[in-house]
Amino acid sequence: MCLGLPGKVVEVRPDGVAIVEYSGGLRSEADARTVDNVKPGDVVIVHAGIIISVIDEEEAKRQLEFLEEFISDLERKAEQLLP
Repeated sequence: MCLGLPGKVVEVRPDGVAIVEYSGGLRSEADARTVDNVKPGDVVIVHAGIIISVIDEEEAKRQLEFLEEFISDLERKAEQLLP
């Protein structure tokens, strides 16, 4: 399974590397050369350190809600497996 995370572009450096901020304030570098015209303020999906698409804020919100539900489900299942 592949997982892309939504984040907001904070900066795009001349070398094509973007600084992306994720939910909770974590920031990391991502290759912005794969999508045309990425700019600060864009909401993007990052997979394996590469920006794979630009999305709108509503889509990012839906994806974050899904991820939170997915993680909660995994935690419940893990609790059932552990004594």
